[in-house]
Amino acid sequence: MSLTNNANNFHNLFLESKQDQPDTIRIPDRVELRSSPRSRQGSPSRSPRLGPSRFMNGEKSGSFVGAELLGILWGSRKKQSKKVKRKGGKVWYHKNRVKGLVVVIALVGLFFLVNWFMLLRLQDHRVGRHTGSSRNSSSVSVQGKVKKISKGKKQYNGIYGRMLALAAHALAEGQNKREPKDLWQEPVVPASAWRPCADQHNWEPSEGKNGYIMVTANGGMNQQRVAVCNAVVVARLLNATLVVPKFMYSSVWKDVRRWMFSCIKTFNIFHQFSDIYQEEHFINYLTPDIQIVKELPEELKSLDLEAIGSVVTDVDIRKESKPSFYLKNILPILLQKRAVHFVGFGNRLAFDPIPFQLQRLRCRCNFHALKFVPKIQETAALLLERLRRHAARPGLLDHYLVGPRAVSAMIARSDRAAKASRYLALHLRFEIDMVAHSLCEFGGGEEERQELEAYRQIHFPALTELEKTQKLPSPAMLRSEGLCPLTPEEAVLMLAALGFNRKTHIYVAGAQIYGGTARLVALTSLYPNLVTKENLLTPAELEPFLNFSSQLAALDFIACTAADAFAMTDSGSQLSSLVSGHRIYYGGGKMPTIRPNKRRLATIFLKNNTIEWKVFEQRVRKAVRQTKHVQSRPKARSVYRYPRCKECMCLTD
Repeated sequence: MSLTNNANNFHNLFLESKQDQPDTIRIPDRVELRSSPRSRQGSPSRSPRLGPSRFMNGEKSGSFVGAELLGILWGSRKKQSKKVKRKGGKVWYHKNRVKGLVVVIALVGLFFLVNWFMLLRLQDHRVGRHTGSSRNSSSVSVQGKVKKISKGKKQYNGIYGRMLALAAHALAEGQNKREPKDLWQEPVVPASAWRPCADQHNWEPSEGKNGYIMVTANGGMNQQRVAVCNAVVVARLLNATLVVPKFMYSSVWKDVRRWMFSCIKTFNIFHQFSDIYQEEHFINYLTPDIQIVKELPEELKSLDLEAIGSVVTDVDIRKESKPSFYLKNILPILLQKRAVHFVGFGNRLAFDPIPFQLQRLRCRCNFHALKFVPKIQETAALLLERLRRHAARPGLLDHYLVGPRAVSAMIARSDRAAKASRYLALHLRFEIDMVAHSLCEFGGGEEERQELEAYRQIHFPALTELEKTQKLPSPAMLRSEGLCPLTPEEAVLMLAALGFNRKTHIYVAGAQIYGGTARLVALTSLYPNLVTKENLLTPAELEPFLNFSSQLAALDFIACTAADAFAMTDSGSQLSSLVSGHRIYYGGGKMPTIRPNKRRLATIFLKNNTIEWKVFEQRVRKAVRQTKHVQSRPKARSVYRYPRCKECMCLTD
């Protein structure tokens, strides 16, 4: 028994010391996982604005301790050699003393080596052999930064090497254990007390006689969706007619006015609204609220809106501006020029204070007026079928997401004898734009810092200028404030600590992960039943979407919203916010969402070199459980993410 304990102790020390060794992405010695300044909203498109608006007036690591010990031994040997020179009569004594010391050290080292070997042999029987790919044809097979120590055993490198080894051991031992009850459910009674009611109309239609509002929305699909809803509200506020919005093609937003105009005028790089949403449904559903047309009237098409001062960008409007701003600054332009073109328009309308009916209109647009086109719905239906293993029973939200026609087709194609397979959707917000904009460090050393700095200079020039002119908070402090997205390694540790079984089916949403497949190796090795849309859909089924990032994002949106459980890694992400809001609005208290408290998790992860796995489990579960409390929308927070408010949902008796 004592031999096993000694082996365990040595193995833990070995894992800790391995964290100081260079990784395949050249992690420096004693590197800290750091973060950097960014806003709490966390969207890469929200770079600090340049220029004025036109409307504004001490612990030691294992390797260090080892070096210190060697230094002591080396110093003692040097002293001994000096004594030998002084005292010739004692040379033989000192030589034998040194030899004895060397022999003792060699024996101790041999003892630990034997213990370590025995521990690996014991764990071979517990953990079993990792195959490297799922038996399911749709699973992801990834080769990355994992070292094979011996047959059937893998050693994880990097900052969280020790914790990942503990997680692998815990998952292997707990394969047949029951998962915690709250993993797949919400606090049903208080959550089900809220029901959707944003579809209620309580006012006369707007005449839209004050002019026309055009919107070219920037960012990804989710930010564009928010811009559309805000544009609908502003059109009603100003009694204007809304021209069906357009979407900027570029997924990375540069807040430079000249760049935007050159893209729109010269290259005409934008999507049509009808590429993503059902245009006729959008117009007809909102007719009781505002006037909507597909194009400007002929007499206004020839106007150079930029030349006459009718183009308004995000540089001109503060984030989350109040309705009074639009009445004071935009309405006069609208009345004089007859048209205003908003370029960008992401998050440019406040959530509070705002009149009750305007807030309800915002919810009505998001949850009812925006329906994906049949092309997206039908492919998403195939995705959901394969995630559920062709079960006959559709999901709770399928009717709202893919439409009744696609649901009927799903049921017709399904294997009625199959049992529905539940799945967890995980949104890994770890694309290069997010990583670069956060200014965080993720263990890649100097090479990573140079790469991300070069990316920022091209895509986020305002952020680069801010770095030069202001002293920003340290990365360590910002990490402690929870302002960095979780890495894939941190995400898998969170899932394992929460109690998700190794057999759990996980759908990973998101674009290309920064660091490539090697960055996903911990996730895929601990959870082999991991899939993406690229695994579940054939190349022929995906081909129509390949050049349209917003349409691909729509598939992820549907798969995440319909999941039995949804976990996010960055609560500031627009996709995570919109998905969690839809799950609340239509879920009836049966669609749990895991929102990590990154500030609390950062404190826990800092103990990764010393914390025991059971303590880690307890602390992570407590931190995540507190985010599951059912609450009404906090003041000034997004109605898209927190629809439990009187404007969007109604409380039942």
